[in-house]
Amino acid sequence: MPKVKGKDSLRKRFKVTPHGKVMHRRTGKRHLMRKKDTKRRLRLRKPDLLNPPVAKKVKSVPYMSV
Repeated sequence: MPKVKGKDSLRKRFKVTPHGKVMHRRTGKRHLMRKKDTKRRLRLRKPDLLNPPVAKKVKSVPYMSV
């Protein structure tokens, strides 16, 4: 029986909280920051929750749960 493998790339990008919600980093904070206002840049710092259908798929990958 071969070993079940998880996806290391998903473990780096997503974090499952103790309550089972999936957090991810927001997009749009890599470059071109001068044209974005301060309020938007502050909002981009905080992680965001994945929507439930996508979170269900991410949690179904082996070794992704808490």
